Amino acid sequence: MKRLWSSLFLSACLAFVATAQAQIKVGQTAGFSGPAAAGVKETSDGAKLYLDAVNAKGGINGQAIELVSMDDKFDPKNAAENAKKLIDDGVIALFLSRGTPHSQALLPLLEQHKLALIGPSTGAMALHQPVNPWVFNVRATYQREAEKAVQHLFLIGMQRVAIVQVDDTFGADAAIGALKGFTASGKQPVVHEKYDRKKPDFSTIVPKVVAAEAQAVMFIGSGDTVVDGIHQLRAAGSRAQLVTLSNNASSGFVKSLKEHARGTIVSQVFPYERSLGAPIVKEAHDLAVAKGGTEVTPAMLEGFAAAKVLVEGLRRAGKDMTRSGLQRALEGMQKVNIGGLDISYSAKDHTGLDYAELSIVGADGRFRR
Repeated sequence: MKRLWSSLFLSACLAFVATAQAQIKVGQTAGFSGPAAAGVKETSDGAKLYLDAVNAKGGINGQAIELVSMDDKFDPKNAAENAKKLIDDGVIALFLSRGTPHSQALLPLLEQHKLALIGPSTGAMALHQPVNPWVFNVRATYQREAEKAVQHLFLIGMQRVAIVQVDDTFGADAAIGALKGFTASGKQPVVHEKYDRKKPDFSTIVPKVVAAEAQAVMFIGSGDTVVDGIHQLRAAGSRAQLVTLSNNASSGFVKSLKEHARGTIVSQVFPYERSLGAPIVKEAHDLAVAKGGTEVTPAMLEGFAAAKVLVEGLRRAGKDMTRSGLQRALEGMQKVNIGGLDISYSAKDHTGLDYAELSIVGADGRFRR
């Protein structure tokens, strides 16, 4: 009898330990290698900064949040394959995917398996309209960024502005916003060229931009590819003002530009990363310093904000910690303050934030606004 009670007691203890250590798995597929690697790392680091802090305080109802990340090498096909593996592994949601065609490749899986994609690191309008019940955006759209950037160029006196874009859904989407800026200013691009995403070749594009005497060039693309295009443009003698979007708002991107970084305009979708008066920036900064970091980058802020939305959804799901329960909890969020920024969702709106402004890279290699 004593052995029986001892066995039962041991089983109970083991069950308790297993429950206390149970983890809430969240899946991420993103290009940890490839042209967007620098930005992906910083965005993921920002997310982990907040998730680690939540786990250190006991997680969600005693359960730690485990972020399971897979490298899709910035290839949409790999992104879909990774997502299938993560779903089979039992993740409660997908999180912080990177890239427009890559995130779009996940959409059929969301509907099939009834799980949410939270904070995709893309401003693609296709993820905002029509509203997908399983996609919860956090950042503003590329169209809003691009339109604002083009209007700024004309406001400061530019007359000859070119567009160089990647030939994929991301490029097409952002170009729509840029062209709205041209239309509003009564202008047309002096050059509008596209390049292949998998095999970018600027050898014919750069001469056209130079011949058109473009005063500014909006580069729509990702990381290393945009860096390569800018280096080739400068090597050809162009001194045009350079502009790109927030998907390149990382310190890694700036470092890759080397001597060509200074003066480059990069749109932003979160408050100034060195403005400690912004609660979300102060919180991220303090957590980074506590872990031995020195600063927070715009890309880190994007991941940090997405993680705050994820955690809030998990908390609201409570005992209904299921894929569909999390979806319902997120959709019920109204004017939730994530650090000086209010975020709301409803059945008719999964946009999240609509914050957009511009920054310029200073002589010290840091963004200034």
